Amino acid sequence: MLETWTRTPDSVLNRFGSLSLSFRKRNAVNFSSTSLVFAQGLHSIEEYFGKLYEVFPPARLLSGLVSKDLRIGFLIINIGLFIFGLCSWFIPVRRNHLSARGLIWLWIAIEMINGIGHPIWALSVGAYVPGVATAPLLLILAVYLSRRLWRLDSGMG
Repeated sequence: MLETWTRTPDSVLNRFGSLSLSFRKRNAVNFSSTSLVFAQGLHSIEEYFGKLYEVFPPARLLSGLVSKDLRIGFLIINIGLFIFGLCSWFIPVRRNHLSARGLIWLWIAIEMINGIGHPIWALSVGAYVPGVATAPLLLILAVYLSRRLWRLDSGMG
């Protein structure tokens, strides 16, 4: 019985509750998801220095909920997001746990929204907005990673 569990297709769980992916496929997903987390870190730095928390109402609201000082609130949220991303990669993604795909798809959705939203906002105001310079990187990485996962999920490897 152990032998059948260790020889299952990529989409089937092995006996440890993790997804059985080849080393090469797992490394590509690990590298891509880690790259996306670090790109988000760069994006957050750009947003911080561009003072997104002063010019974008949702960022202003969230930052204000965390601290009276919007700058501090924004830092806390973004450092928390970055740490969450690292923890998501370090524990479930790197270890190929069942929750890894869901977390990766969550990151993909967040970064696609960022990657599309910032340029649309910049075009609508006709000027630079904090985050627009790094938004294309987020979109490219998110699309690449989504294609990788889509191929794995559909069995095309």
